[in-house]
Amino acid sequence: MADNMNPDLNDAALVASVKAKSEAALALLQKIAADYGPAGLANSLGAEDMVLTHLIVKNKLPINIFSLDTGRLPTETYDLMGRLKRHYGLLLTLYYPNHENVEAFTRTHGINGFYDSVENRKACCHARKVEPLQRALKGKKAWITGMRAEQSETRAELPVQSFDQGNGLEKFNPLADWTEAEVWAFIRLNDVPYSKLHEKGYPSIGCAPCTRAIQPGEHVRAGRWWWESADGKECGLHVSR
Repeated sequence: MADNMNPDLNDAALVASVKAKSEAALALLQKIAADYGPAGLANSLGAEDMVLTHLIVKNKLPINIFSLDTGRLPTETYDLMGRLKRHYGLLLTLYYPNHENVEAFTRTHGINGFYDSVENRKACCHARKVEPLQRALKGKKAWITGMRAEQSETRAELPVQSFDQGNGLEKFNPLADWTEAEVWAFIRLNDVPYSKLHEKGYPSIGCAPCTRAIQPGEHVRAGRWWWESADGKECGLHVSR
């Protein structure tokens, strides 16, 4: 992961690509703010979301930036939330799980029951992430994510824009065609703060019990729910309902 985080900034083609894609992403964000307000960026504190956060804050776009505090996040994620305030003056809007839903899950399945089956894991994700997201998106006309097409098989055909039927709003993925090298080149070129977990081999960051570092040669999403089959590893946030 360390090598991926340090792309060659002397590579003229890479820098030019980042510049062009940054301008395109900013133009899209400006259009979203103008035509689809109120809009919100769901920031999971991963590298991609930090790119979008930088573009939104530095250009003073009227887009709400929020995060889902599942109650099981890594310490490094909370540390980055604090750094956002110091670096950008940004206080994330935080949404928390409904305590009754979490209590019902743990009473039935135990505190770490998500390891026992895919069904249990998805139920935990629903209580801690999907239901809070539904509340976060209520009243909004657009939802912005940092997803990229190359991140997993389930995202291979990721569109830049689509209608989210489940939440009843437009969904935008401004970084859909970005590569990992382009994400990190943008971060390095613009001094964007990022999670220290990336330096420990975590290209993808979620809840602490469900995310591990990856090994050289593993897919960037291999550390998410690593005990499950690779072809269906989504938490439910980005699955059409």
